[in-house]
Amino acid sequence: MQLVRNPRQFDVIVTSNIFGDLLSDLASMLTGSLGMLPSATLGPADDVSGRRLALYEPIHGSAPDIAGRGIANPLAQIFSFAMLLRYSFGMEEDAALIERACTNVLASGLRTADVMATGTAKVGTNVMGESILRELDKLAA
Repeated sequence: MQLVRNPRQFDVIVTSNIFGDLLSDLASMLTGSLGMLPSATLGPADDVSGRRLALYEPIHGSAPDIAGRGIANPLAQIFSFAMLLRYSFGMEEDAALIERACTNVLASGLRTADVMATGTAKVGTNVMGESILRELDKLAA
């Protein structure tokens, strides 16, 4: 109930896998789509290196029902990669750069079908991905 009533009070929710899966699917509509949310399953830190075994993926998984159709929103996967850089490799600046590129592309008005809004332009998976790559090039220059 609190997740719907006042979602801003939560930064991270730690739960078992099954409840995390349920909560993330339900909460995805706070962002507008499953296609916007990254996820991470983090193991315990290694005693020697301090690193964790981890799995990063969009909360929707592989979305086989729309595979090959060019309609998937790539943002959740790209945000998952940014999390991998941040939490598994300590590459905070690179992760932030990727997130900024995604935010800038969304602010420019490009949208995949799952997050369309009035006054935005509908694009497919490839165009969204290529737009983010172009934005990364601009930001990194």
